[in-house]
Amino acid sequence: MKSRSFAAWQHSREMAGRGYFSHGPPSGGSPGSRVRAAGYRWSVYGENIAWGQPDAGSVMNAWMNSPGHRANILNCRFRNVGVAVAYNSRGVPFWTQDFASPW
Repeated sequence: MKSRSFAAWQHSREMAGRGYFSHGPPSGGSPGSRVRAAGYRWSVYGENIAWGQPDAGSVMNAWMNSPGHRANILNCRFRNVGVAVAYNSRGVPFWTQDFASPW
């Protein structure tokens, strides 16, 4: 079953494989369109991305020390979260958190 985790994994994998770091891929689109394409009908969504942090604790520390990322993590409107990491050819991790609430 496709989900927010699948959408997060696809985005991390694409950033790592294509060598970019952005919520919007070079081909266009948005976090909301990725989550919808993964089969999740959302009423509200959000996304956090990061790269280079070596483990989950490090990336969570970075996100919690960033006002915008922290706001997504603590946003009570979000009911579901998907988290993923993918590595580029040099072993650098690319992290994605997709948040959403169902329609």
